[in-house]
Amino acid sequence: MDDRLIKLLNCFKLSARVFQAGALCHSASFDAHDGLGYIHVLRQGTLEVKPESETDFLLNEPSLFFYLNPTSHQLLPKDENVDMVCASIHFGAELKNPLLQALPEVIILKLKDTPTLASSLELLFTEAADENCGRQAVLDRLIEIIVIQLLRDLMNKNRLQVGLLAGLADPKLAKAINTIHDEPARDWTLDSLANIAGMSRARFAAKFREIIGLTPGNYLSQWRVSVAQSLLRQGKPVQLVANEVGYGSASALSRVFAAQVGLSPSEWKKQNI
Repeated sequence: MDDRLIKLLNCFKLSARVFQAGALCHSASFDAHDGLGYIHVLRQGTLEVKPESETDFLLNEPSLFFYLNPTSHQLLPKDENVDMVCASIHFGAELKNPLLQALPEVIILKLKDTPTLASSLELLFTEAADENCGRQAVLDRLIEIIVIQLLRDLMNKNRLQVGLLAGLADPKLAKAINTIHDEPARDWTLDSLANIAGMSRARFAAKFREIIGLTPGNYLSQWRVSVAQSLLRQGKPVQLVANEVGYGSASALSRVFAAQVGLSPSEWKKQNI
């Protein structure tokens, strides 16, 4: 199967910054208004997590939990043994990343249930415990690797039932989604996408909407706007961007862009570069 994550990673440029590595002695709070996601890896100890809009939960064994979308939450160590690594994540939340839009608010996994992450986590904890040159850069890169491995794990283990990762976990839907990601400018029809998926038109449309939560046409439109935002942020002119994402004119792109984002491409570009 083709790489199901590469276009998302290329478009939205995942980056991470580790700010906690070791004993957590005091409570810590995080505000959704900072526009960042967060990943927390608990190595040992008992930790209470208090999200602003979800039920509190308690972790008392090695675990990781992550909020890829900006979410207010608080960490409360319940004993003096809490040892953890925490990092902020930037993954295009402001660019309508379709992956983030479909994820649950928080995903929690016990480390014993993620054996494919074992080697990366061991390196992370080893680096966190030392004070070697380049430590911060190594920790940041390791967290980025772990996030990618987590996304891969969620797909390969079918841990999610709805959303983009669930769609990419389905071999037939993944073919159509990958094709949309690869060629947003192409004049896709429901029939042509169903053909690629190897499904009947009706079955493809129903299954796509059931799992992704959007019609194929709506998903294509949202992906085009997401790609347009990424290209605009690179400084590309609106007309060139319109051509690259499948709109024949800047005005055609502007209509769709404004309907989804609330600003014209030019206005959005001024605010974001």
